[in-house]
Amino acid sequence: MAPFNLCKFIIFLSLFSTFTNFHVQSKRDGFISISISEKGLEFVKDLLTEKAVSSLTPLELSPIEKTVRIPLVGSVKIVLSNIVIYHIDVIYSDVEVGDDDISITASKATANLSMDWKYTYKNWFVEVSDHGDASVEVDDMKASIEVTLKKQGGGLKLTLLESECEVEDVDIKMNGGASWLYQGIVDAFSNHIESAVENAIIKKLNEGILKIGTLLQSLPTQVKVDETSALNVTFVSNPTFSDSSIGFVINGLFIPMNESLSTPYQLQVSQSSIQSHNPAKMIAIALHEDVFNSGSLVYFNAGLMQWRVEKIPDQSLLNTTLWKEVVPELYEQFPDSRMVLDLLASSPPSVHIFDGGMEATINTDVIVDVMSDGEVVPVACGSVVISASGSVKISGNNLTGSIELDKFNLSAKWSKVGNLQIDVIRPVISEVLVDVLLPRLNTLLVQGFPLPLIHGFTLEDAEIVYSDSLITVSSNVAYTEDNRLPSKYIIRDILSFLRFM
Repeated sequence: MAPFNLCKFIIFLSLFSTFTNFHVQSKRDGFISISISEKGLEFVKDLLTEKAVSSLTPLELSPIEKTVRIPLVGSVKIVLSNIVIYHIDVIYSDVEVGDDDISITASKATANLSMDWKYTYKNWFVEVSDHGDASVEVDDMKASIEVTLKKQGGGLKLTLLESECEVEDVDIKMNGGASWLYQGIVDAFSNHIESAVENAIIKKLNEGILKIGTLLQSLPTQVKVDETSALNVTFVSNPTFSDSSIGFVINGLFIPMNESLSTPYQLQVSQSSIQSHNPAKMIAIALHEDVFNSGSLVYFNAGLMQWRVEKIPDQSLLNTTLWKEVVPELYEQFPDSRMVLDLLASSPPSVHIFDGGMEATINTDVIVDVMSDGEVVPVACGSVVISASGSVKISGNNLTGSIELDKFNLSAKWSKVGNLQIDVIRPVISEVLVDVLLPRLNTLLVQGFPLPLIHGFTLEDAEIVYSDSLITVSSNVAYTEDNRLPSKYIIRDILSFLRFM
């Protein structure tokens, strides 16, 4: 299975939701929702801060030039150059979600700068110049951005509402040159250095927002699951903001690979809610049962729900000789002949999720074939309605599944070899279902499909809750840098708009 490649910043933003009172959109085309608790929000904020700080430095500022008047000396031209912020330390950071916006703030931050200085002093009879270097410590710095997100087509548009940076104090330590000059530089350039730092960081913020906006516009509309199917990952509505949370709902249905995004069939989704199953977990992902039903339809339409059974544990059952007394006409027409069974789903299997579990109904035709002179000759057909109980679990970042047979109903559809005795045939069908069909289905289900997580994030200690028509995965997450991503998706680039943190 291909990884679910939503490797864009929007997945970080989609984590800014709480477990409590988050509603699945009452729309026909929104089937997966994502939410996160305060614990998860803190995790994401801390990670963003760490990545942004590491990506900011070194940051070079423009040279500063000014003529100042030094007491008892006169006018002195001073130039500060090679001004570089080489270290930033953030003491406190915070994320707040308003009615329709997100604010991210780093405060009580410090920054360390290095720079070169040069002065020139000239009067009518003499010219004096000197140079040296200096270290600068910026204290009590605060930077913030405010952005909003709106649905645009099937994607999202990021808009910068405000960006600002404030520096409260600058401490300049001079090296080299004349001591009489130091205080003049400190007095004259403190405000200029504060402004230069503020302007440089704001510029980075604005550049980063523009870059993130471009990335959001390039979010994929569908993501490959395998050679047959993909997931429709278009956004179905504007993000919802409330009480320090933000929620997203995506279409989430399976579609045929490389085909249009039209929903295979329209289903009305009743309004449901994700209850606070485990607020101690970071993230919750809720999937409506129609996610699974859409996958069932895609694979059914692709002709992948057909199986030929040539071997079963009791192989003697697949020979007409054993049926000589039970179905004499079969033996008379095809004495001592090998038999095979063709299993064909007659309709897409349906999945229903309820409080405490899930179940599947599979309608299957079982065609009895006889191998005669190298040809496959259909001789009878039965209809089997299978009722199975299902369960899902997490394997890595994939949601995998398995089913077990509960019961089945068997009836005859047609026969070319006389009447079929259902009670006699039933044990054979039971053996085929238990030992052949369900194991083959479980082999496919154990591969599962990927949940919407960005590369580098993995689920930890996941729990699964079944409720009315929903499966909710509650989990903690861990992050490991994924160096296999294309350079344009590297985390430090995606988070460049937060470089001040």
